Amino acid sequence: MAAAIAYFDAYPLAALAVGLAALVGTAVVAHWITIQVLLRAISRGLSRAGLTQVSETLRPVSVRLARIVPALILYQGVQAVPHLPSAVVLLTRNVAAAFMILTLVMAITAALTLVNTVYSRRPEAASRPIKGYIQVVKIALFALGAILILSALIDRSPLLLLSGLGAMAAILMLVFKDTILSLVASVQLTSNDMLRVGDWIEMPELNADGDVIDIALHTVKVQNWDKTITTIPTWKLISESFKNWRGMEESGGRRIMRALLIDQASVRFVEPADRDRMRRFALIDDYLTRKQDELDAWNGNRVPSNGDEVNARRITNIGTFRAYVVAYLKAHPGINPDMTQMVRQLAPTPQGLPLEIYGFTATTSWIAYEGIQSDIFDHLIAILPEFGLQLYQQPSGLDLARLGAVVPMDRATA
Repeated sequence: MAAAIAYFDAYPLAALAVGLAALVGTAVVAHWITIQVLLRAISRGLSRAGLTQVSETLRPVSVRLARIVPALILYQGVQAVPHLPSAVVLLTRNVAAAFMILTLVMAITAALTLVNTVYSRRPEAASRPIKGYIQVVKIALFALGAILILSALIDRSPLLLLSGLGAMAAILMLVFKDTILSLVASVQLTSNDMLRVGDWIEMPELNADGDVIDIALHTVKVQNWDKTITTIPTWKLISESFKNWRGMEESGGRRIMRALLIDQASVRFVEPADRDRMRRFALIDDYLTRKQDELDAWNGNRVPSNGDEVNARRITNIGTFRAYVVAYLKAHPGINPDMTQMVRQLAPTPQGLPLEIYGFTATTSWIAYEGIQSDIFDHLIAILPEFGLQLYQQPSGLDLARLGAVVPMDRATA
């Protein structure tokens, strides 16, 4: 031992090299023991206790914390290396301290990500997400970590750096303007329950029309129906209007509001023969009887027996068809009976008389809704001629050709 000491005293560079090798080797071995022995032992203990999922979930955090061990050994052991210049010792300690701070910040952020992941599995996570708040805490941690790392590297008190930040407040407000706006927007969206993951929203100004798939601090991601993804700044959802279809989905019914354009030239009074023929429709048999009794009573009191029919009230084919549509909607199993049902005439247009069907389906599923709506209008369009009515349709070239107004192409080129 005395000979070795005498040798190292005679050759300081050798002592320095051996000291550095011993320090680095100790740090490497300590890190290996922490990862391969200590963490594995903890993981096995949790697995035997039936907490395997907990062990796997905590692994990213524990691996980051394990990196502090070799840095701590370098921080404390570099002073024991012989013949090492004091400037190198100070630099090594500062870098090791900065690394430990960075590692600790990364471990805390990993733990916050783990908290958000666990919370997102809860039922209330869709209506009250915490991802935005987690991101705000991460930003604050990274800002604090940056100040502490810088102070460790330059070997100055962090309070000295913080005192200089007051003069940079205006610049920081400008740099973090979007972050501040997004934070306020996130609080308002969450506290007022204006937006949830899974909501169908429309925002035409930003070409967004689909389901919300992610709500973060700065952005909200919407997967459109064409499977594209629109990214919306969070503060835009507060400063501008958007439509949320959640109310429709929670109501249990989806609105049908579509009009049939009736050719007004086909509207006429119903003759007795027509009325007898229409009694074949079970849905309006009672209506025809009730309506005829009502009109007979009205006409009997106001129209003389030998008076002109023009002074009498009579049943019209469009009124009878409207009563048929009302009865048809009430009897349809796909229409929600507890919601508004209405068949009304709108103001006449050059394209015909709009007869609007208004109601709600008994389902909010898009495919089922379109199927119910199509079935209803398929039936109404097909049965319309039974009431002596016609739909308005602009004439096509074939219609004009049938009237002889257009010369067929083969004759024109002959």
